[in-house]
Amino acid sequence: MEKHRCGWCVGDDLYEAYHDNEWGTPLRDDDLLFEFLVLETFQAGLSWITILKKRENFRVAFDNFDYKRIAAYKEDKIQSLLQDAGIIRNKLKVRGTVTNARLFMEIQEEYGSFSKYLWDYVDNTPIQNRWNDYKECPANTPLSDKISKDLKKRGFKFVGSTIIYAFMQAIGMVNDHEVNCFRYEMVQEQ
Repeated sequence: MEKHRCGWCVGDDLYEAYHDNEWGTPLRDDDLLFEFLVLETFQAGLSWITILKKRENFRVAFDNFDYKRIAAYKEDKIQSLLQDAGIIRNKLKVRGTVTNARLFMEIQEEYGSFSKYLWDYVDNTPIQNRWNDYKECPANTPLSDKISKDLKKRGFKFVGSTIIYAFMQAIGMVNDHEVNCFRYEMVQEQ
């Protein structure tokens, strides 16, 4: 018997693998949180599948998503990224990623980890939604508005409420798997 998956991923092997192994799994590792923050930054205005297809190119171009290295990027590195056809060559997003890496480390200093800062918003417990169809999911929520507002106040770029909600879904702060999806209960247990 075939597994039931959320409707948004069905029919594409890459999407299905991402859904089955990553999406909605609670992440608390700062390195992985930064990777998803970078990917969500570049996804703004594009489809997620576009980003997934270029994910490994991003990994190579951005030094394995090492925020300490990215925070230290100089203009020559930024210019080389803007010439890299393997990634999304958007000047504002590239520069925003460098800015965000620096600010990410400021939050780490203030809270001990970016994970602690982020997960404190939900008392370290993922929000369990109950959607029958992925189309019922909101694009943003009052909580994503609140996190977005705080990140913007700190100077982060490309952290609008819709991007932050997609980030929250990806890292499992909210369980937005359809209730009949085989992953719905699995991610609750993590």
